[in-house]
Amino acid sequence: MTELVNRYRHKIKTIEELKKILKPFPREEKVIMCHGVFDVVHPGHVRHLLYAKSKADILVASITADVHIYKGQYRPHIPQDLRAINLAAFEVVDYVLIDKNPTPLNNIAELQPDYFAKGYEYVSGGMPPKTSQEAEVVEAYGGEIIFTPGDVVYSSSNLINLAPPELKIEKLLVLMEDQGISFNKLRETINKFSQFTIHVVGDTIVDSYTQTTMIGGQTKTPTMSVLYESRRDYIGGAAVVAEHLRAAGASVVFSTVLGQDEFKDFVIEGLEEAGIQCKPVIDATRPTTNKNAIVAGNYRLLKIDTLDNSSISDHILHEISNTICNTQCDAIIFSDFRHGIFNRRTIPELSTAIPKGVYRVADSQVASRWGNITEFQDFDLITPNEREARFSLADQDSGIRSLAANLYDKARCKTLILKLGDRGVLTCRNNKHETLDSFFVVDSFVDKLVDAVGAGDALLAYGTLSMLATGSETIAAILGSIAAACECECDGNIPITPERVMAKINVVERQAHYTWDKEKVLEAACV
Repeated sequence: MTELVNRYRHKIKTIEELKKILKPFPREEKVIMCHGVFDVVHPGHVRHLLYAKSKADILVASITADVHIYKGQYRPHIPQDLRAINLAAFEVVDYVLIDKNPTPLNNIAELQPDYFAKGYEYVSGGMPPKTSQEAEVVEAYGGEIIFTPGDVVYSSSNLINLAPPELKIEKLLVLMEDQGISFNKLRETINKFSQFTIHVVGDTIVDSYTQTTMIGGQTKTPTMSVLYESRRDYIGGAAVVAEHLRAAGASVVFSTVLGQDEFKDFVIEGLEEAGIQCKPVIDATRPTTNKNAIVAGNYRLLKIDTLDNSSISDHILHEISNTICNTQCDAIIFSDFRHGIFNRRTIPELSTAIPKGVYRVADSQVASRWGNITEFQDFDLITPNEREARFSLADQDSGIRSLAANLYDKARCKTLILKLGDRGVLTCRNNKHETLDSFFVVDSFVDKLVDAVGAGDALLAYGTLSMLATGSETIAAILGSIAAACECECDGNIPITPERVMAKINVVERQAHYTWDKEKVLEAACV
């Protein structure tokens, strides 16, 4: 894959490079420019490019940068670097330009191509306003706008909606090559996790599953009757985030609030058995949060919650703040489930208590009126899912990149990993959202979905430790996504070990080598 990509990468140029190559207008060799998204290159595109090339000596294909694509919430399907390489691989295309502007007007004025080519659909029903603007810019310096034949018409959007192309390995390889990351680098990163100590602060939840058998119902009232069989309790909430970090190899300190009840002992004993240093504050006025699902067969009939969501007292707040201030660690994770520890009153004091130099991470696993990820200001890393992001911004309509940019700016974070479910993750790594390197996407690595519960916890653990080990947002997003995939492929929220992630990396690498070897065979056949 790398060899093939490098063969065509020389065609991808910046606007400054193209101005030097093409010379000022008018010029001896005629230049024609095409512009579009080219998300999926189809026969209509090929016809368009061929016709354009027949009218000039040099064909420049310009593509819209990812950040300026608003057609659909999750578009483009193919990231800009891979779209550029796809076009560069065509013999008919001489140069490819990734346009960092929302429209091609600036680059048309800068390059001054002899011709600017548009598809027939842009004139068949009358010239649209945007096309008229392009024509004005072209004609202002003496160029000409031409329209290619419309005898082959396809829609990239319709093709993608019909059957989205499976390109997760190709996208991954292009991203890794661009950042100089190898599969061995991913493995080396995991081997460094044991060097770090993480302090997790958050709400503990005991998740219970009560298994029953349906007996029947009452005839006079709508009451179901079930026979009790068994009950299993699991450590959950922020406590399972701590378990994921410990399973990944880190030393873990966990601060939480527990009630004076039997679940307190269950949590403390379970965490100690996992090798986690637990620093609980016992609040006799509230119960340990318990969520008990009543299950019959494979169906959840009812969930019974025992909890108190009221804010912790000032005394407990100060006690947790002192623990945060006096705990030596490399990173701190605020894991918010809105069961009393985190709210608008407490978050400022808890955040202020974090020692200088400690990597600050926040994850708010609530998408309701109670929680808001933007309340965690100036953190190094936040990892909300799309629903939580949309709730926090009161935005249900924006495209995913606009949503991420707005959330990034409002939270004032350094890195945002936005979880998109089966679509993978989108990472925003700086506030220069108009530039070409602000965002990147890593697709999901799930091969067979069993249970998605806990995927976000695994991503949070491996993403945080990767940032500590390398400082690379790309490695953090890749390893976090791989860990999340491992979680999705097992039943229940099982802490993911490095061995599981290593095995998944091996699978992905074998798939990548297969793709590369297949391309070599096809290349040889063409020769």
